[in-house]
Amino acid sequence: MNTKKMTGAEALILACEKHGVTHIFGYPGGANIPIFDALIESPVKLILSRHEQGATHMADGYARATGNAGVVLVTSGPGATNTITGIMTAHMDSVPMIIICGQTITANLGLDSFQEADVSGISYPVVKHSYLIKNPHDTPRIVQEAFHIAESGRPGPVLIDVPKDVSSARIQPDFEQELELPGYLNPKTADKKAINAAARLLSSAAKPVILAGHGIIIGKAEKELKKLAETLHAPVISTLLGKGAIPETHKLSLGMLGMHGTAYANMAVKDTDCIISIGSRWDDRIVGDATVFCHHASRIHIDIDPAEHNKMIEVDIFINSDAKIALTELIAAIKPAPTKAWLEQVAEWKRTFPLVASTAHGLEAQYILKVLDEKSDNNTIIVTDVGQHQMWAAQFCKTTAPHNWLSSGGAGTMGFGFPAAIGAQIACPRKKVVAVVGDGGYQMTMPELATAAINKLPLTVLILDNRYLGMVRQWQDMFYDKRIVGVDLVGNPDFVKVAEAYGVKGFHLTKVKDVQQVLSEALAYRDGPTVIHAEVIKEDNVFPMIPAGASYDKMLLEAPKQKLAKPKGST
Repeated sequence: MNTKKMTGAEALILACEKHGVTHIFGYPGGANIPIFDALIESPVKLILSRHEQGATHMADGYARATGNAGVVLVTSGPGATNTITGIMTAHMDSVPMIIICGQTITANLGLDSFQEADVSGISYPVVKHSYLIKNPHDTPRIVQEAFHIAESGRPGPVLIDVPKDVSSARIQPDFEQELELPGYLNPKTADKKAINAAARLLSSAAKPVILAGHGIIIGKAEKELKKLAETLHAPVISTLLGKGAIPETHKLSLGMLGMHGTAYANMAVKDTDCIISIGSRWDDRIVGDATVFCHHASRIHIDIDPAEHNKMIEVDIFINSDAKIALTELIAAIKPAPTKAWLEQVAEWKRTFPLVASTAHGLEAQYILKVLDEKSDNNTIIVTDVGQHQMWAAQFCKTTAPHNWLSSGGAGTMGFGFPAAIGAQIACPRKKVVAVVGDGGYQMTMPELATAAINKLPLTVLILDNRYLGMVRQWQDMFYDKRIVGVDLVGNPDFVKVAEAYGVKGFHLTKVKDVQQVLSEALAYRDGPTVIHAEVIKEDNVFPMIPAGASYDKMLLEAPKQKLAKPKGST
């Protein structure tokens, strides 16, 4: 393919265009000026963040909302290192992302040059792969490989470090170079013997449970999951990131399991005789005490990543496969046993232990989120930050479609929610995006209000302000003899005035009677972002709760009367 001569930077951006990239999130600096310059003549739109971490979370939200890799462009040194938190967040949650970093010229590499950082070395533990381009002619191939690695198999972030002399060099690029990935393979089929063995276990189970993880959504296997559940007549529980894999309004859905899962989901896990996990890595917040987790049940695990085999718990059958492929073959092999008595038991738990959103004690976060759920539909994306509000939102905001629930799971990154919502809104301009945040995490990335305002994004930020780092306070209250320290957020600003300073419409919510009207007005506003500052009860705890490292029979439905032992792993 003959192409005109261009700079390495222009070749890089053109390679992104050829992959279908429409937006890049970033922040400029000396080392990436040539790449920013290449954007001037490109149809790719630059979204200028106010901090590099914000740019990575925006790209992350964009990727989670679409399934396509989000792209970040930052400069060298501190610009690159500011992305590490966002890269780790994407890595732990299997989110495809391309991070392009400017770098000092190749002759100065390793000499502690101005704004030089070994970003490849620094990022190795939190990327799927990393490139340092030394030959500008390799640029088109490397970009193509980076997207392939980021988006295929178990997705993840891929970093490309671009020295300034490489991005400035004039080349005649070849966009038809073959990929050089001889050791990179992803399973195309599922092992037939393992499929048949799993089918036999499921077919003989009287009390089966299906655990739906993020891999269902990544693998576009929602229809197959629904068919499996309805074929087996088995309840479905989801991980935090698996919300939406099956509509949570479905009669077989029990919502989220684990530390702050629904009581009935956790009771089903405790009593099941066969659990099949699909696209979930058995996270410690799910397993609790690994020595007794489902120890009376058969355990089946389907995952595209072979590294997850027996990593957290030992399983009876492991199927290394894409979720869609494995489920298609598994459904065909199943001859289910009767589960009527099991479903009746599960239904009784749902009636006996419902989630409750009360207004008896004032303005509670749970009630606001229940109303938000009532006003949401398949055209609404809920994005959360991390903390108590995240768990309440997971409980009360039912997700009915894939890609409509975005939350930081593995890393638990405070500050994620708002910029991720910006990325999701840019990706899905016709949807209504709501960022549910706490007063702590929101202030970590609050300057991205400028980004939302300048781009006239019609998202809503719902700040559940309890003037505390609520989840840490809850642990101090329950496990550290009420020794409260470092969690009282004295000095919180008037978030409405802050929003207005950025030209953003703000609402102040302090009364139960105003919740319906304020939410309706904010959600209906389409001329730009809105911020709701909801002052909720200061001391409120999230229940149910399984203490960290504890077994499912230690689940708490309400605050204990006595001091509890510190969770396993606490100091």
